[in-house]
Amino acid sequence: MSHGFYIALSYGSAAVIVALLIGWVWLDGRARRRELAELEAAGIHRRSADARKGGSA
Repeated sequence: MSHGFYIALSYGSAAVIVALLIGWVWLDGRARRRELAELEAAGIHRRSADARKGGSA
């Protein structure tokens, strides 16, 4: 096995892992936004929304 093959395999596996992590974070973010939308539709709002509207904390 040559050194070039080992280096290419290392970079390739690192790229795959980084791509999987990016995909996981992206999908998780979509799921959290969906959950927030469902909660807000049910009448449950975030506390930070009050601060943006000028409410007292």
